[in-house]
Amino acid sequence: MQWARIEPLLPDRTPRRGGRWRDHREVIDAIAWKFQTGSQWVHLPERYGSWKGAYNRLRNWAIEGTWERVFTTLLAQADAEEDLDWVVAVDSAIVRAHQHAAGARKKGARRVSRTITPSDVPAED
Repeated sequence: MQWARIEPLLPDRTPRRGGRWRDHREVIDAIAWKFQTGSQWVHLPERYGSWKGAYNRLRNWAIEGTWERVFTTLLAQADAEEDLDWVVAVDSAIVRAHQHAAGARKKGARRVSRTITPSDVPAED
């Protein structure tokens, strides 16, 4: 079911030059394996083919906007089918404000506080 939604969104497998690309499904499986395991590309199992091919396809699709198109389309389809259940959680242990946003003093800059006295106010004519 998922593959039927993704496949039409991917580029044609016939490249402009050279031979035919490896099956998109195998490459997506290779990319998924890499990110699920956290392993380095060079440790990609042989069943997925060349790690360089999978890496290059991931990179090229990112540059060309293929991934953005796939994710945007899938989100739109899921939203249309009312199949989205959004949960957003932000943990302050992970998300931190920049030191300047938190009120830290900038190096070299000092705030000067001045009290206004009656003598500082111009007299009315």
